[in-house]
Amino acid sequence: MTKVTCDMAMSLDGFVAGPHQSMENPLGEGAGERLHQWMFDEPERHAAEIEGITAAGAFIMGRNMFGPGRGAWDLDWNGWWGDEPPYHAPVFVLTHHPRERVTMKGGTTFTFVIGGIEAALAQAREAAGDRDVAIAGGAATVNQYLAAGLIDELRLHVAPVILGGGERLLRDVGDITLEPLGAPSGTGLVTHLTYRVVR
Repeated sequence: MTKVTCDMAMSLDGFVAGPHQSMENPLGEGAGERLHQWMFDEPERHAAEIEGITAAGAFIMGRNMFGPGRGAWDLDWNGWWGDEPPYHAPVFVLTHHPRERVTMKGGTTFTFVIGGIEAALAQAREAAGDRDVAIAGGAATVNQYLAAGLIDELRLHVAPVILGGGERLLRDVGDITLEPLGAPSGTGLVTHLTYRVVR
Protein backbone atom coordinates (compact mmCIF):
# COMPACT_ATOMS: atom_id res chain seq x y z
CA MET A 1 0.00 0.00 0.00
CA THR A 2 1.19 3.53 -0.74
CA LYS A 3 2.32 5.88 2.02
CA VAL A 4 0.35 8.87 3.22
CA THR A 5 2.76 11.77 3.65
CA CYS A 6 2.48 15.35 4.81
CA ASP A 7 4.84 18.30 4.28
CA MET A 8 4.28 21.41 6.38
CA ALA A 9 6.28 24.62 6.71
CA MET A 10 6.10 25.62 10.36
CA SER A 11 7.33 28.31 12.73
CA LEU A 12 9.42 27.45 15.79
CA ASP A 13 6.34 27.97 17.97
CA GLY A 14 4.30 25.47 15.99
CA PHE A 15 2.18 27.56 13.62
CA VAL A 16 1.71 26.79 9.92
CA ALA A 17 -0.30 29.96 9.26
CA GLY A 18 -0.24 33.28 11.05
CA PRO A 19 -3.04 35.31 12.60
CA HIS A 20 -5.69 37.23 10.66
CA GLN A 21 -5.98 35.06 7.56
CA SER A 22 -7.78 36.91 4.77
CA MET A 23 -8.12 37.16 1.02
CA GLU A 24 -5.10 39.47 0.98
CA ASN A 25 -3.11 37.29 3.42
CA PRO A 26 -4.19 33.67 2.91
CA LEU A 27 -1.48 32.36 5.28
CA GLY A 28 -2.02 35.13 7.83
CA GLU A 29 -0.25 38.43 8.22
CA GLY A 30 3.46 38.11 7.46
CA ALA A 31 3.49 34.33 7.71
CA GLY A 32 3.56 33.16 4.10
CA GLU A 33 6.77 34.86 3.13
CA ARG A 34 8.55 34.06 6.39
CA LEU A 35 7.60 30.36 6.54
CA HIS A 36 8.39 29.70 2.89
CA GLN A 37 11.34 32.03 2.26
CA TRP A 38 13.66 29.03 1.83
CA MET A 39 11.65 27.80 -1.15
CA PHE A 40 11.94 31.08 -3.02
CA ASP A 41 15.37 32.39 -1.95
CA GLU A 42 17.26 29.07 -2.05
CA PRO A 43 15.34 26.65 -4.29
CA GLU A 44 18.48 24.94 -5.58
CA ARG A 45 19.67 24.18 -2.02
CA HIS A 46 16.33 22.55 -1.17
CA ALA A 47 15.55 20.88 -4.48
CA ALA A 48 15.03 17.43 -2.96
CA GLU A 49 12.57 18.73 -0.39
CA ILE A 50 10.65 20.81 -2.93
CA GLU A 51 10.46 17.82 -5.28
CA GLY A 52 9.21 15.66 -2.41
CA ILE A 53 6.40 18.12 -1.65
CA THR A 54 4.97 17.86 -5.17
CA ALA A 55 5.82 14.21 -5.96
CA ALA A 56 2.62 12.57 -4.71
CA GLY A 57 0.15 10.90 -7.03
CA ALA A 58 -2.80 12.64 -5.33
CA PHE A 59 -3.33 15.35 -2.72
CA ILE A 60 -5.91 16.13 -0.03
CA MET A 61 -6.59 19.59 1.36
CA GLY A 62 -9.17 21.33 3.50
CA ARG A 63 -11.53 23.92 2.17
CA ASN A 64 -9.64 26.69 3.98
CA MET A 65 -6.53 25.83 1.97
CA PHE A 66 -8.47 25.82 -1.30
CA GLY A 67 -10.15 29.19 -0.76
CA PRO A 68 -11.50 31.80 1.65
CA GLY A 69 -15.23 30.92 1.48
CA ARG A 70 -17.11 28.89 4.08
CA GLY A 71 -20.70 28.70 2.84
CA ALA A 72 -22.09 28.05 -0.63
CA TRP A 73 -19.42 28.01 -3.33
CA ASP A 74 -18.36 31.01 -5.37
CA LEU A 75 -18.14 29.08 -8.63
CA ASP A 76 -15.73 31.64 -10.09
CA TRP A 77 -13.18 30.68 -7.41
CA ASN A 78 -10.76 27.92 -8.47
CA GLY A 79 -8.05 28.22 -5.82
CA TRP A 80 -5.21 30.55 -4.90
CA TRP A 81 -2.81 29.31 -7.58
CA GLY A 82 -4.10 30.75 -10.87
CA ASP A 83 -4.84 28.75 -14.03
CA GLU A 84 -2.08 26.17 -13.47
CA PRO A 85 -1.81 25.03 -9.84
CA PRO A 86 1.47 23.36 -8.76
CA TYR A 87 -0.03 19.93 -8.05
CA HIS A 88 -0.29 18.47 -11.58
CA ALA A 89 -2.34 15.60 -10.09
CA PRO A 90 -5.79 14.94 -8.60
CA VAL A 91 -6.57 17.05 -5.51
CA PHE A 92 -9.41 16.14 -3.15
CA VAL A 93 -10.90 19.06 -1.20
CA LEU A 94 -12.75 18.40 2.06
CA THR A 95 -16.00 20.35 2.23
CA HIS A 96 -19.59 20.31 3.48
CA HIS A 97 -20.89 21.85 0.24
CA PRO A 98 -21.10 19.79 -2.97
CA ARG A 99 -19.47 21.18 -6.10
CA GLU A 100 -18.67 19.79 -9.54
CA ARG A 101 -15.07 18.77 -10.27
CA VAL A 102 -12.81 21.56 -11.54
CA THR A 103 -10.15 20.76 -14.16
CA MET A 104 -7.18 23.11 -14.43
CA LYS A 105 -4.16 23.43 -16.71
CA GLY A 106 -1.20 21.14 -16.11
CA GLY A 107 -3.16 18.10 -14.99
CA THR A 108 -4.60 19.36 -11.69
CA THR A 109 -8.20 18.41 -10.97
CA PHE A 110 -10.06 19.50 -7.84
CA THR A 111 -12.66 17.01 -6.60
CA PHE A 112 -14.85 18.16 -3.72
CA VAL A 113 -15.53 15.49 -1.09
CA ILE A 114 -18.39 15.80 1.40
CA GLY A 115 -17.94 12.35 2.99
CA GLY A 116 -15.13 13.21 5.44
CA ILE A 117 -11.44 12.45 5.75
CA GLU A 118 -11.63 8.69 5.19
CA ALA A 119 -13.75 9.05 2.06
CA ALA A 120 -11.29 11.59 0.68
CA LEU A 121 -8.36 9.29 1.46
CA ALA A 122 -10.03 6.33 -0.26
CA GLN A 123 -10.59 8.42 -3.41
CA ALA A 124 -7.05 9.80 -3.29
CA ARG A 125 -5.52 6.31 -2.91
CA GLU A 126 -7.45 5.09 -5.92
CA ALA A 127 -6.39 8.12 -7.98
CA ALA A 128 -2.73 7.86 -6.90
CA GLY A 129 -2.32 4.23 -7.96
CA ASP A 130 1.10 3.05 -6.77
CA ARG A 131 2.25 6.58 -5.83
CA ASP A 132 1.97 8.25 -2.42
CA VAL A 133 -0.92 10.38 -1.21
CA ALA A 134 -0.03 13.75 0.36
CA ILE A 135 -2.08 15.63 2.93
CA ALA A 136 -1.41 19.17 1.76
CA GLY A 137 -3.02 21.15 4.61
CA GLY A 138 -4.08 23.28 6.29
CA ALA A 139 -3.44 22.70 9.97
CA ALA A 140 -6.97 21.55 10.87
CA THR A 141 -6.97 18.98 8.06
CA VAL A 142 -3.52 17.65 8.94
CA ASN A 143 -4.47 17.45 12.63
CA GLN A 144 -7.60 15.44 11.78
CA TYR A 145 -5.58 12.94 9.75
CA LEU A 146 -2.93 12.66 12.49
CA ALA A 147 -5.58 12.13 15.16
CA ALA A 148 -7.16 9.38 13.05
CA GLY A 149 -3.81 7.64 12.59
CA LEU A 150 -3.89 8.07 8.82
CA ILE A 151 -0.53 9.78 8.16
CA ASP A 152 2.55 7.57 7.81
CA GLU A 153 5.28 10.19 7.34
CA LEU A 154 5.37 13.79 8.56
CA ARG A 155 7.95 16.14 7.02
CA LEU A 156 8.34 19.43 8.86
CA HIS A 157 10.16 22.40 7.34
CA VAL A 158 10.82 24.59 10.38
CA ALA A 159 11.60 28.25 9.76
CA PRO A 160 13.47 30.18 12.50
CA VAL A 161 10.58 32.57 13.15
CA ILE A 162 8.05 33.07 15.95
CA LEU A 163 4.52 33.86 14.79
CA GLY A 164 2.87 34.04 18.22
CA GLY A 165 -0.53 32.93 16.95
CA GLY A 166 -2.47 31.51 14.04
CA GLU A 167 -3.13 27.94 12.93
CA ARG A 168 -1.23 25.48 15.13
CA LEU A 169 -0.01 22.10 13.95
CA LEU A 170 -0.20 19.05 16.28
CA ARG A 171 -3.19 20.36 18.23
CA ASP A 172 -5.52 17.67 19.63
CA VAL A 173 -3.84 14.85 17.70
CA GLY A 174 -3.81 12.38 20.60
CA ASP A 175 -0.99 10.14 21.78
CA ILE A 176 1.35 9.85 18.81
CA THR A 177 5.08 9.25 18.64
CA LEU A 178 7.26 10.81 15.96
CA GLU A 179 10.23 8.60 15.11
CA PRO A 180 13.02 10.48 13.28
CA LEU A 181 13.86 9.22 9.80
CA GLY A 182 17.38 10.32 8.94
CA ALA A 183 19.26 13.33 10.24
CA PRO A 184 17.93 16.90 10.16
CA SER A 185 19.14 19.02 7.26
CA GLY A 186 18.76 22.59 6.08
CA THR A 187 20.24 26.07 6.03
CA GLY A 188 19.85 29.23 8.05
CA LEU A 189 16.37 29.69 6.58
CA VAL A 190 14.91 26.26 7.43
CA THR A 191 15.51 22.94 9.16
CA HIS A 192 14.02 19.86 7.47
CA LEU A 193 12.80 17.11 9.82
CA THR A 194 11.23 13.83 8.71
CA TYR A 195 9.30 11.54 11.06
CA ARG A 196 7.49 8.23 10.91
CA VAL A 197 4.17 8.65 12.72
CA VAL A 198 3.54 5.89 15.27
CA ARG A 199 0.42 5.43 17.38
